[in-house]
Amino acid sequence: MFDEIKFRELVLHIAQKSVDDPRFGTVKLNKILYYADFEAYRRLSQPITGATYHKLSEGPAPSQMLAQREILMDSGDIAMAYAPYFTGVQQRIVACRSPRSDLFTPDELDIVDEAIEAMWHMTAREASDFSHRELGWLAAAPGEEIPYETAWLSPDPVPQEVEERAAEVAASLGRR
Repeated sequence: MFDEIKFRELVLHIAQKSVDDPRFGTVKLNKILYYADFEAYRRLSQPITGATYHKLSEGPAPSQMLAQREILMDSGDIAMAYAPYFTGVQQRIVACRSPRSDLFTPDELDIVDEAIEAMWHMTAREASDFSHRELGWLAAAPGEEIPYETAWLSPDPVPQEVEERAAEVAASLGRR
């Protein structure tokens, strides 16, 4: 279930934490949100914001972003900054107030901060390329929703003992 208040506060949190990252822009913000929500789903069995992520050419992005960004801008909570960046223009969200951290559990904030740190050194292009390796993104068709359940997918092979145990459980279920 999408929590628009947590989503907006998380955008503020990420923007505030990324103020000194010269590579931070809206593309990178989308990837940080994606990784935070999907990692929270993996670790905590539920996402932080519940946003709906879709497969876009630059990687996963929350479908609620534009509407929520407008709300944040209209309220004066964020401003948009535009700067030349390589051959394009970097769109950067600037937090105009501190986020409400009390809406998040310590585990949620740890997950978000880990995502920020993991992507700190990346450009938008590198963050996009990194997200293109996600099995959920790979499995989705262009524009299609990426289900949170894909957070459980792994490219790693299943250990033989797990396969054997799964076969045993499947066989026992078939006998009932």
